[in-house]
Amino acid sequence: MLTGKKILITGATGQVARPVAEALAKDNEVWCVGRFGDATAGQELRSHGIQTWRWDMGTESLDGLPDDFTYVMHSAFDRGNGSDFEASLDINCGAIGRLMMHCRRAEAFLFVSTGAVYAYQGLDHRYTETDALGGQALWFPTYPVAKLASEGAVRALARALSLPTTIARLNVAYGPYSHGGVPILFLQRILAGQPIEVPRTGQNWCNPIHTDDIARQVPLLWSVATVPARVVNWGGDDVVGVTDMMDYLAQLSRTVATYIQKDETRETHAFDNTLRKSLIGDCAVGWQDGLRRTLEIHLPSLVSTDSMH
Repeated sequence: MLTGKKILITGATGQVARPVAEALAKDNEVWCVGRFGDATAGQELRSHGIQTWRWDMGTESLDGLPDDFTYVMHSAFDRGNGSDFEASLDINCGAIGRLMMHCRRAEAFLFVSTGAVYAYQGLDHRYTETDALGGQALWFPTYPVAKLASEGAVRALARALSLPTTIARLNVAYGPYSHGGVPILFLQRILAGQPIEVPRTGQNWCNPIHTDDIARQVPLLWSVATVPARVVNWGGDDVVGVTDMMDYLAQLSRTVATYIQKDETRETHAFDNTLRKSLIGDCAVGWQDGLRRTLEIHLPSLVSTDSMH
């Protein structure tokens, strides 16, 4: 783990970046920028010795923020309403331009992207970093488009500024903060009596990654940053079917997962982790142990002691 560095993190009130900020704040000077609409989130970050600085990435400059950060992690993303492509590209790409220009003296920059940028190649395909791009997400149309455009902006600035950069395409993240990730969101729907949409044949696959692994691997992703920007898939070691994942959570919470076959589902991707493993090594948290611990935090009253053994 890093020590004595000055680190800037965006999106630190969310489930992905917050554990990173808290872990790094133990031995480094960490700054988190954001809107902090939830005052409690900012207070909780400050309780860990983290400096907070207000920034609306859609409208505000970074004037007044220090510019001598050693490392930067850009995890914030303006989701908008899911249908306004112009606003989504303008806000997210514009924010990247301001952020990378402001922090151009950093030793490394990490941009958190998504596997949703890949063009669909079938349910059972394991995506590599060199696969075709052009993903679609019918459940949130602007998301893959804006993420892919943001990757382009990051690549351009990394070259123009000679700023070593890693673009990490994140798979299904889950953990103790925020809503807990897609697995917990799906379980909440199951508990409310709503079935989960699944493909008519086969199933969606993913590489769930616990935020403990995310926090541990962020400094490693900075250490492999390059010019031009390096692209790496960022998911857990295990390829897991969505129905297998939800059946396991349902068992732990003493309920039954129900599914409905649809043409449109919340598509996920299975990664080929060869490059990530060669660069930064394996993950430490297995998907079953990680999901059980996450469930114990978000829905402790539902966890069956018997089902944990």
